Amino acid sequence: MNILFITDLYPVSENEKTTPRTLFDFVQEWEKQGHNVNVIKPNFILNSFLRGKPFYKNGQYGKVFNVNYWTPFWFNIKSKIPDFLSSCPPDFLIIAHMPSGILFADKLGVPFVAGVHNSDLEVLTNPLYKFHFKKRLEKALHNAKAIACRSFVIKNKLLKLYPEFENKTFTAPSGVKKEIIKNDFHNLNKEKIKVLTCANFKKRKNIDKVIEACKGLENFELTVIGDGKGRKSLEEIDKSVKFTGHLPHNEVLAKMHDSDIFILPSIGETFGMVYLEAMSQGCITICTKDDGISGIIKNGENGFLTLPISNEIRKILLNIKNMDDDKLNTLRYNSLHTIKEYTSERCADEYLQQMFKIL
Repeated sequence: MNILFITDLYPVSENEKTTPRTLFDFVQEWEKQGHNVNVIKPNFILNSFLRGKPFYKNGQYGKVFNVNYWTPFWFNIKSKIPDFLSSCPPDFLIIAHMPSGILFADKLGVPFVAGVHNSDLEVLTNPLYKFHFKKRLEKALHNAKAIACRSFVIKNKLLKLYPEFENKTFTAPSGVKKEIIKNDFHNLNKEKIKVLTCANFKKRKNIDKVIEACKGLENFELTVIGDGKGRKSLEEIDKSVKFTGHLPHNEVLAKMHDSDIFILPSIGETFGMVYLEAMSQGCITICTKDDGISGIIKNGENGFLTLPISNEIRKILLNIKNMDDDKLNTLRYNSLHTIKEYTSERCADEYLQQMFKIL
C-alpha cells in the first residue's frame, strides 16, 4: 500500500533532538511491513523559530518533503508541492497528524485520515483559536474519513466535544521496541525504594510535586533525569535528591531498570512514551489520572493513577511500600503483560487494521 503521511511532528534528519520520534516510529514500522510511505512536513516558519526547531529549506530530504509557509495555509497547497505530487503513486492513502497536517490534507481535497493530538484539542477548546483555526479544524475533522486519536484520554475528550464522530474514531497509541522489554524484574527492597522521574523541566511536568512528595519519606531515594530553566529552584526543594541532567536514551533505560518506581504526574500529555519505557524496564509506573497513558495504566492493576498533587503522590508511594509481596508481584506481572501488548510493531499494525475497518 502507498501511504502519504502529512505532519509537522516529524524529524527531517536523524540527529534532530527537538522533534519527537513517535510518528517516525509508525512510518518505520509500516515500511518494515512492506508499505511505501512518503512524508510531507508542513512547517509554519514562525512556529519553528519560537520553538527553537531546526530550519530546512523547501524541498526533498530523503522521503520527507519540507514545505515552509508564513501564513497558515492561505495559499494554493498543490502549487507548493507540484513535483512531489507528480512523483507520488496516484493511489496513496493520506494520513495527517497535528493541526497543520490535518488542515494541509483537507486543502488537498482528497480523502484522508486525521490523527488527533493534544494540540488539536487545544485548538478546539482554547478561546484564542475560536474565530479562525477552530472552525477550520472542525471542518477538516468532519471531512476526514476516519479519526485516529493518540490516546484513550484524547479519544474520550474529542467525543465529548463531537459525539457525531463516534463511528469513525479509534485509538492509535504508540508502542516500545520489543527488543528493549525486560522479561524479569528485581524484588522491591523496602529498606531502599528507588524512585525515578524523567522529563524536561517544564511547569506542566510537575517535577516539583514529585520532589515534595518524596521529601522526608523514610526508605525512599529519588533520582531526577532531565534539565531545564527551573533546575536550581527544584534542587532547592530537597538537597538529598539526585539530579543527573540529560542522559542518552540507553542510560535512561538503564536507570529505569535499576529503579523500583517511575512517576511523572504531568498534564497536557498527548501520550507519553516515557511511561511505556518505564514499564518495559520493570518499574511500577505512576501517571496522572485522565491524562497521558491513563487507560493503558489501570489504577492498582498494572500501575497507579494520581492527581498531580504532592500529598496524593505521597499516599501512593506509601501504599506501594506497605503492599505485600504477592500483590506487588501480581501488579508487576500485569504491567509486563501490558507492555508486551504495546510494542511499536503491534501498534503500527493495529493502527492500519482499525483504520481499514472504518474505511
